[in-house]
Parts: sequence; C-alpha cells; structure tokens
Amino acid sequence: MVTLGIERLLAAPPKYLEGKRLGLLCNHASIGHNFIHSRQLIRQVFSDKLTCLLSPQHGFFAEKQDNMVESDHAIDPLSGLPIYSLYSRQRKPTPAMLDQFDVLLVDLPDVGTRVYTFLYSLAYCLDAAKASDKMVVVLDRPNPIGGLQMEGNLLKENCTSFVGLYPLPMRHGMTLGELALMINDRFRINAKLEVIPMKGWERHMYFRETGLPWVFPSPNIPTPESAIVYPGQVIWEGTNVSEGRGTTLPFELFGAPFIDPQQLLEFSNGIPLPGCVFRPVSFEPTSNKWANTVCRGFHIHVTDVKAFQPYRTSLALLQGVMLHYPEDFKYKQPPYEYEYDRLPLDLILGDMELRTALTDGTSLLELEAQWQDELGEFKQIRQRYLLYN
Repeated sequence: MVTLGIERLLAAPPKYLEGKRLGLLCNHASIGHNFIHSRQLIRQVFSDKLTCLLSPQHGFFAEKQDNMVESDHAIDPLSGLPIYSLYSRQRKPTPAMLDQFDVLLVDLPDVGTRVYTFLYSLAYCLDAAKASDKMVVVLDRPNPIGGLQMEGNLLKENCTSFVGLYPLPMRHGMTLGELALMINDRFRINAKLEVIPMKGWERHMYFRETGLPWVFPSPNIPTPESAIVYPGQVIWEGTNVSEGRGTTLPFELFGAPFIDPQQLLEFSNGIPLPGCVFRPVSFEPTSNKWANTVCRGFHIHVTDVKAFQPYRTSLALLQGVMLHYPEDFKYKQPPYEYEYDRLPLDLILGDMELRTALTDGTSLLELEAQWQDELGEFKQIRQRYLLYN
C-alpha cells in the first residue's frame, strides 16, 4: 500500500510548520485513501492555520472542460475558505494571495506528461515564493503512468509556453515532488522547498498498482487508462482531429469525418507500435470538435502498459493523417494556452522542426533516433532528484 505525502505530513507534522499560516494548492482530486479531501485532513491537524486554497487549471472541482476556460475566485462551500484561482486573469499567485499564508502546501495529482499544466502552476508558485520569502512544501503523489519509462523529444526554447516551460521530454517519468526539486535547483529558482515523499511507491508502479482511489484530476482524464494514452493522444489538441472530448472516452478515442480507419491501419502497420490494439470505431462527439458529427477513427486499447509507447504511437497516427488527408487535415490555430502567435501543435510537440519533418514524411524511427542523446542526458540529470528506488 502506498502512503501519500499528505498522509505522512499529518502522521508526523514537521517542526518547521509550527505556528505557520498555511495555504494549500490542490483540486478536488487531492484526497487520501479514505476519499477525505486534503483540506479537511489538514484542518483536523492544523485547525485554523489553513487560511486559503489555490486551484490550478479546470477549477477547484475540475468543472471547466477545455483550455483557456478560466475559473473565478470563490469561497469553498465546505470549509468557508477563499479559493484563489491560478487559471484566471493571472496564473501566478499575486502579493494579495501570498499575504494569506507563510507556507504553501502543494497536494496536486499529476499525469506524468510535459504538457499538463499543474506542473507549471507549481513552478509559478515556487517563483512567487522565492520573491516573497515564502516556503513551499510539496506533498508527493504517484506518477500514474510509472517512473521508469521516458519518451519523446525535449522541449526547445522557442516552444516554451504554459504547456511547457522547461526542457522535459513528453513523458518524463518523475513525480511532482521530484520535478519540483529539479526545477527549483536546475533552473535556479532557489525557493525554500521541502518535499514530503510517499512511502511504498516504486518506480515501476502504474496507478492501478498503488491501492489508491482514483479521482479524475481534470475533466478529460476520467480514468488511469486515459492517463496512459495521454502523452501521445494530447497532440490531437493541436489539430482538427477529435481527441475524444465530448465522448465518454476522451483521449482513448480519436477521429474525424475524413479519416478512413483501414487506410490509417495500413500506414501504421509499418511502424513497431507494441502494447496496444487499434479498434476501428465511429463516434459522435456531443461537444468540442465535430460536435454532433460522425467521426471515424480508433479506440486505442492498451494491452501491455510496460511495452506501450504512447508518444510514438500517436506520432505515427498523426503522420498517417497528415500524409493521407492533406486537404482535410488542419492545424488548430492560436490562441492556445495564452499563446496568440505560435501554432498550438508546435507548443505541444515542443519542437517546430518535428512538425515539418512529420509533414515531409521523414521516418518516425529516424526522428526518434535523433532525440535519443538528449533523452539520455535528461535521464542522467534527473537521477540526482529521484526520491524512489
């Protein structure tokens, strides 16, 4: 059984929190084994020292469905505490927010993918904490897609945005606590930072192996299985192909009216794509892209999580769509995550040259070979920040 950082904090409160006013960056998925939310657990131990809550993208209750749908500040109906949205007019804590606490506790779920913005809300909090001489304490949680496998090109500087601030691969294999340690040190934020690690989590574990209850961290990651495919399937957000939003299987389903599944299958058969099966489907999204229009595509069934390579898989499918449907396939146009000039797909892929190489028909395996050296360097760098065997 995995013991979470929040549970270890409450079992043995550290001396440095005595008498301190506490803020908590969290959302509705920040729960313990018994489904009790972290804000309730913290108040049981620290009483009125918890003064406010901060929430990431999608809102405290993960009620906002899409990108660039802001959530307002609010009052928590359960605790009566103010909730300050970090996905509204500002994404960094303001001085007025920082005045509410001495120490910011961070208890956020994550999905192990570079483009998931909860990491960058944490990074902005570290930056603000440094400027205001506050302390940040990350209460660690599992990476739901494991801590061994890494995949993808590293983000290039010309593609930095709120879906990628640092040179990470698409699948980084780190927990939020480990990432906080690396970012705070390597990118010289130098905030006062402590991480309370989990007990019992091992790097090979996927979420289903932890014994923990799953609560969707954002509205379109409803299950651990959607998190497993997300490091690849998220790329469809930068295109006119549906990533399954508006269906009951977001990211596991994808398609568009112009796709011929059999044609796409024949293209992908030439590329090793282990650990999954593509089942041809038709579906009709109720919202988002192609709402109320029949799309044809696939349901990705992951048959072996340890062998499955989500980024390679979705890049292969993306290249197939690009090459077979040049008249119908389109790039999503800005804005995307508060970027108004650059193509969303470039920001998601993290490398403008990768998009053009895929369009030109460059072999995906050749492209993968080009980024193995930088991926190896990242693996060496991350080693010093890892907290688990």
